[in-house]
Amino acid sequence: MRKCLVFVFAFLLLQNISAQKVDKGLQRQVEEAIKGFNGDIGVYIKNLENGKIVAVNADTVFPTASMVKVPILVGVMHKVERGELTLDSNLVYRDSLLYAGVDILGSLKQDEKIALGKVAMLMLTMSDNTASLWLQTLAGTGTRINEIMDSLGLKVTRVNSRTPGRENIRSIYGWGQTSPREMATLFERIANGEVINKQRSDAMLRMLSRNYWDKHAISQIPADV
Repeated sequence: MRKCLVFVFAFLLLQNISAQKVDKGLQRQVEEAIKGFNGDIGVYIKNLENGKIVAVNADTVFPTASMVKVPILVGVMHKVERGELTLDSNLVYRDSLLYAGVDILGSLKQDEKIALGKVAMLMLTMSDNTASLWLQTLAGTGTRINEIMDSLGLKVTRVNSRTPGRENIRSIYGWGQTSPREMATLFERIANGEVINKQRSDAMLRMLSRNYWDKHAISQIPADV
């Protein structure tokens, strides 16, 4: 019986994957571009206009690095939607919040005030880790953020750092983990106005569009995109 269930699940999964149209030309270009790469690489691209995809190790779990800040943002916006937080409310900075590194938020003085929306801006625009860990706590901790990810159907996208019960997996993946397909799906749902609601999704999309670090990976993306 168990073998039958596994077979049915695998069959349905393959049906779902095959139902997605592969952009064969772009798939070949991507595979050629990553040929000989000395490391593990995962790619998932989806054209939101025609639904065509490109996938290379798309369901492999990778460390999120700073991409973990997107699930944290979703967690914060859930609190905003429920009226438990407001983006224009003032927070009080404490020296105990400092995460070692070169962060703007960490330059604030003890008891200095800053709006929640500005803390979110620092997390996303500057990739400020002190801001990110503060917001992770305000969002209800990694435990609550992981519950939200699960409710969105994202089964491997998780916050590990400072999250009880995830200490061992944190030693493998670090602060967070995801797969290329799941992270792209989260972005797609935000772009389509499907995370929380259109108002909150649009607000997140605006926040995510402002990036100070544009001289590295995203420097290859045309300015008008």
